[in-house]
Order: sequence, then structure tokens, then C-alpha cells
Amino acid sequence: MEQSKNNNSEKKKGLDRRGFISRSSLAAIGAIGTAGLLGSCSGKSRKPELKLPTLLNVAPDGKLLKAGLIGCGGRGTGAAINFLDAGPNLEITALGDVFRDKLDQCREQLKKERNVEIAEEKCFVGFDSFEKVIDSGVDIVLLCTPPHFRPAHVEAAVAAGKHIFMEKPCAVDPVGARRVMVAAKRAADKELSIVSGTIRRVQKDFMETQRRVASGQIGEIVSAHITRNGGSLWVIQRQKGWSDMEYMLRNWANFCWLSGDHIVEQFIHEIDVMNWYLGKNPVKAMAWGGRQRRVTGDQYDFFSVEYIYDNGMHTHCAARQITGCSNLTEQFIVGTEGFANARGMIYNLKGEEVWKYPYPEEGSTDETWKVKDPFVQEHINLVTAIRTGKPYNDAEAQVNSTLITIMGRMSAYTGKDVTWDEVLNSDLYLGPKTYEFGPVPGIPETPPVIGAEPKLG
Repeated sequence: MEQSKNNNSEKKKGLDRRGFISRSSLAAIGAIGTAGLLGSCSGKSRKPELKLPTLLNVAPDGKLLKAGLIGCGGRGTGAAINFLDAGPNLEITALGDVFRDKLDQCREQLKKERNVEIAEEKCFVGFDSFEKVIDSGVDIVLLCTPPHFRPAHVEAAVAAGKHIFMEKPCAVDPVGARRVMVAAKRAADKELSIVSGTIRRVQKDFMETQRRVASGQIGEIVSAHITRNGGSLWVIQRQKGWSDMEYMLRNWANFCWLSGDHIVEQFIHEIDVMNWYLGKNPVKAMAWGGRQRRVTGDQYDFFSVEYIYDNGMHTHCAARQITGCSNLTEQFIVGTEGFANARGMIYNLKGEEVWKYPYPEEGSTDETWKVKDPFVQEHINLVTAIRTGKPYNDAEAQVNSTLITIMGRMSAYTGKDVTWDEVLNSDLYLGPKTYEFGPVPGIPETPPVIGAEPKLG
């Protein structure tokens, strides 16, 4: 893989690699606004009890907001529908994708499911389609392409003064993550809102559990055990006449330079929960991984990572994408007085359940504890921030979580321990520097071999 040499240009933009991501300023709450504090403590808590921020079920009405979708695949089409469902007076007015067939499928689905017509003159195809969508008169851009392209798209949207929804992850390499952080800080200066697609931080069951743990209900956090095991993802076989570029783009979830590997592209959801609870970044990763069943691409199909923190704490994170195995997705946070399942349960040290999230019974009209679809809630929060004139920007938290997953991947691919400082200062850049349909040299369809010549992807 190629590596970037643009250290000086980043420093000229005012970026100190060692200082720009010390910890996420949004990690304690992970929802819109700043949580208030209650004056009293409860139970064994030795900390002020945090208040759960209010989540609206629908964004407030206001002037028409137009959004443009960049990346018209399944997730992008879903995000466009989620945006339309977030509140009144919202429109999707422009579409952009590298492939015409993907754009047409999205266009047809929007018509079928929401009776939305996208004018032909607002449909853009090609590697530069993102620029045309941004310049088409929209207020908001929905960034849903393969994550390799996210940094350039975030930069362009911020430069044009657009509010942003950006799917996770925000990058596939350290160079890209730093670009997103710089752009996000510029967005804050412009009072633009950026909302990330990491979903867990806007789910009321996850939020209430995190609030209780942050208020001290399991004591001091001493460890975490994070798991995401599932079946294999979709695969696109190479077709006759496809160039390297077309094949890789259509099969993007199986190529590291486009997706970051599944530890970055999928496992980020669970790593982000861990980072939310801990509120700080690990200082080192020791990781393992391998490939047994994948049939295309250059990625692993399982990872196991031990993250080490500045106080000596260890956390363990494991992910697998192999069909035919047992599946489990859980985030367990361990404290001195108990442990929590982040989805909505708290236990004492004997393993006895002491609290469970009060999900409403089916058919109940009481929405106090109803969990809104997080894919819609993200857009409700974005539209609310825009219409209330209270900018919201959670990009720093996503950059942190993205870099933590990249650190784990780099360690697994090389068989070497990788430190946080090494990731922050890494010149690793994945993928070609120019985009055109044709050969993609230097990116063989073979997975990394640990202990051999390092492939840091």
C-alpha cells in the first residue's frame, strides 16, 4: 500500500498530531447537547448523577431543508429515507454516485417508498459527482460512499458551508482520519453541524445504561469485553469486462483500502461504545487476526484485540464474520462494584441483575422509554440542531473510534504491538492517489501475512 508524505502540509493547517485527539469531548454523554447535573447521588454512586438528554421523536418544523445524497448504495438509500422520516419539510433533491445503475436503483426506491422524484438534472455520475451534489443548492449532504472517500467529501462539504451526515467510519487510514478532524474543527468554526452514523450513542437504552454507569452505579470502570460475531458479508464476484477499479468499487466491503476491513467498517459500532464509556483512548493495541473463509478481497475474517490504557487497564475486543458459527454482539463494561451490558442491564459482582431497561410492552402508548430507530434519530438530531440554531458536531468522537479500530487492524496485520502515538503520527495512506476506471496497481487481492514483509493496511 502507498503511504502519504504530507506531514508538512498538515502542520501548516494548524494540526498537532500528538495533541489533536487526546480524548473525545463528547464521550461522556454522546447525545445532542450537554447533559445537566443533578445535585444528589443515589445508591452506591460516588459521582454526581447525570441527566439523560431529551431525545425528540420528530424534528421541529421549519424552513425547507434540502439534502443531497452522495453514495447511492443500500446504506445511502436507507440514509436518504431516514432523513425524509426525521421531520416535516425535508427533501432529497440531488443524487451522486460513481455508477449509474446504483443511482437509478436509489432513485426508483425513493419514488416507490416515499414518492420522491429526483430531477434528472440533479442526478450526477462519476468520481466528481460529490462536487456536483454539493454545488446543487442543497443545505445538507449525506455522505454514504465507501469510507475511503469520506475525508475528501467532508473537506469539500465543509468548504462549501454544508451541514453533514457522515456514515461510519470516517476514514480507513490515519492520514484520512486527521483530514476529517481538521475539517470538523473548521465546521465548528463555521457553526455547521456534523452527525455521525455510529448509532449507539443515540439509542435510549444504550444512553440510559451509559448514564447510570457514568453516575457510578458499577463503581469505577476497570475493564471491558466487546464482541461482534456474525456471518459473512455480501460478495460481488468479478464480471467479464470489469477493470480493477470497477471490480474493487462494486466489491468494496472486501477491500481494505475502500472499507478499512470489517474491524473498522463494522466493529466500530462496538468499539465506539467502549470509547464512550471509558472516555479516553488506549495507549497500545496487541492484536491477532486471520482469514479462513473469505473468497474475495484482501481482508481478514476475524480479529481479536487487547487494548491497553495509561493506567494499566486492559480491554478485550473480538470480531468475526464467518457464516456457520455462533453469533453474539455484546458490550460488557466491568466496574469495581458490578458490570453492565451496554444494551440495558446492570449486575452486581455476584452476577445478579440489579437493573434492566424498562422497554415498553407491545402496543403501549407510553413513549417514555420507547427506543426510536437510531438510523432515524441521527437525522432528527441533525435537523433539530440546524433548525434550533444550536450547532452539533460529534466528529471528534467518530475520529477517535475510527483510529482505535485502525490501530487494532494495523497490529493484527503486522503481528506487532502498535501504540497510539504511532497511529497519530503514521503516514499510512491506503488506495490509489487518482481515481479512474482501469488498473489499480500495487493492491493485490491477497490478505496480509503476519511476520512477513509488513502490510500495514
